[in-house]
Amino acid sequence: METIITTHKNSDFDALASLVAAMLLYPEATPLLPKPVNPNVKAFLSLHKDVFPWIEMPAPDLEKAERLIVVDTAQWERLSGMAIFRKNPNLEILLWDHHTQPATINASWKCHDPVGANITLLMRCLRAEGKRLTPIQATLFLIGLYEDTGQLTFPSTTAEDAHAAGHLLNQGADLAILRRFLRPAYGEKQKEILFQMLSNARREKVNGHSVSISHLAVEGHVDGLALVVNMYRDIMNVDAAFGIFCLPENERCMVIGRSDVAGLHIGDIMRSMGGGGHTGAGSAMLRQVNPEAVSDMILGLINGNQQASVQVSDLMSFPVQTVSPDAPMDEAAKIMRVKGCTGLPVALDGKLVGMISRRDFQKLRRDSQLKAPVKAFMKQPVQTIEPGKSPLQAARIMIRQDIGRLPVVEDDRLIGIVTRSDVMCYFYDLLPD
Repeated sequence: METIITTHKNSDFDALASLVAAMLLYPEATPLLPKPVNPNVKAFLSLHKDVFPWIEMPAPDLEKAERLIVVDTAQWERLSGMAIFRKNPNLEILLWDHHTQPATINASWKCHDPVGANITLLMRCLRAEGKRLTPIQATLFLIGLYEDTGQLTFPSTTAEDAHAAGHLLNQGADLAILRRFLRPAYGEKQKEILFQMLSNARREKVNGHSVSISHLAVEGHVDGLALVVNMYRDIMNVDAAFGIFCLPENERCMVIGRSDVAGLHIGDIMRSMGGGGHTGAGSAMLRQVNPEAVSDMILGLINGNQQASVQVSDLMSFPVQTVSPDAPMDEAAKIMRVKGCTGLPVALDGKLVGMISRRDFQKLRRDSQLKAPVKAFMKQPVQTIEPGKSPLQAARIMIRQDIGRLPVVEDDRLIGIVTRSDVMCYFYDLLPD
């Protein structure tokens, strides 16, 4: 059976450690490490090429794979080049993940427990099987464990993480090497960015927490921004700090958050913006957004118990113009022409059953087909969104699915519709006062 092991893109040490550990548990499998990886991981692999020769081997033929093993993520969106697997109903998927968010990967088998580091889950099995590690493997695994638990200090750290760390030290993990690769770079660029953040710093109280948010433009590639945000939080002496780093050359914003209080879950906040993380640390990469809007969203998420202050329900249009599935196509065309819209929800007794858009009219080959029912040409199933979701989540769905509108559904009832224009108006501050 052809088996592939992979992990999330922009792999950190916990992802790399989990992938290597999975290779010990599934020796017949072929590893596939996404590119790029985090800079410190890249440096580690560069030094250890002889130990991990597979990193330079050609990518395996994914079409032949019958089994996929995913480590350190349960989200299809965080994998790279795995679209072929999403369409394979016969694929066996095994999942190892420690993050708390619900999985979007429907696995045949999974180990999905909330511990501080994903390598802890695989160590559980390696220890049960009596696997003996080399000092280099033990060192890599301990680096991954320490990185994701903040050297066993993050609130998400469990007793099992500590036991795993002790076992790895017994297996020969080298703390000197660990310190070398966990020590982030801090040079003149990082000092300059920290100075700029502090020169515009402000502190505010949000939902009982002291919070500071700073945003600034960053030219070129800068490593160690997470370290800068961590130092910024320490200097500002706040419960949570967020850095919004705008990268003008590629119209992106990198959002990094750090916290040291259990009641403020950075990972949940970042997941609401399409990123991820843990209790005390997380990040998200956003495209073409207004940094002030991002700042408002962070504050809204903190203030609203992880619910965005602006939700899809605030942007959607209602009541919704719909068309019956039994209506002729020319009736749908007339409604779209009169209303000036490019698509219509197809509803029956208030329930959404499909979508019809101008693209679907391209399927018509004869004028007589204009009398055919809408249900013969409508798209189904339909991508929808709930009213409590954030504008950013709506935008990500629209981009991923290449659609211009999202029906808003609650309790299986169509209650509104949000368009690409609605979402972009929010992000670019074009909403009327």
